[in-house]
Amino acid sequence: MKLYGLIGYPLEHSASPDFFKKKFEKENIHNTDYKLFPLKEITELPRLVAENPDLAGFNVTSPYKQAILPLLTRTNIAATTIGAVNTVKVVREDGAIILHGYNTDYIGFAESLMEVLPHTPRRALILGAGGAARAVRYALSLMHCTATIVSRTTGKGDITYEDLTAEIVSNHPLVVNATPLGMFPATDSCPDFPYELLTGKHFLFDLIYNPGETEFLRRGRLRGARTGNGLSMLHHQAEASWNVWCS
Repeated sequence: MKLYGLIGYPLEHSASPDFFKKKFEKENIHNTDYKLFPLKEITELPRLVAENPDLAGFNVTSPYKQAILPLLTRTNIAATTIGAVNTVKVVREDGAIILHGYNTDYIGFAESLMEVLPHTPRRALILGAGGAARAVRYALSLMHCTATIVSRTTGKGDITYEDLTAEIVSNHPLVVNATPLGMFPATDSCPDFPYELLTGKHFLFDLIYNPGETEFLRRGRLRGARTGNGLSMLHHQAEASWNVWCS
């Protein structure tokens, strides 16, 4: 039996187990399972890996994409550059446990964005300054799009929400929500963005997929903006994670 899973906290919103269950059935992958491992603290990870000898790899979600870095044996170039990990391959050799860190979020974001927005704009605003935001900016840089990170706290991003002007919003037609605001069950929340400045030339992308239309996307839609959620991104990054585990 090979076991894979997802660590983070909380995890009730995750669609990853359902995705992998369907994948295993469709592709006739036997003796393989994918489980949720909610960890209240990242320090619980070594014990989790030690107590599950069949665990061959796992995904990482909020709030541990950056916090996990000191616990890894090594990271690949993309994960090192981004400064965040969402995929870990577990290698057991001669009694030692080796944890290889990767980032497939940037792959998932790039592929899902190209599905709904074939022509990437030159400028984008990324709301949030965590590991997901770093992956989005890395992906956009590969797509020749300059991204500005917007944070609530001075110094964590490039600018704060208070710095957003009509000119800045107008010159950044792509706006990406890389925060957990709006995720189930707190579906009424959303980033403190000046939605009244949005127009029909904007595209709002939310990494959240539960609910399908977040408050962030709803407000954008009401201003005439096109919108897209993160479900396709989940699928693409999950496939990329599977390729890592099988390599």
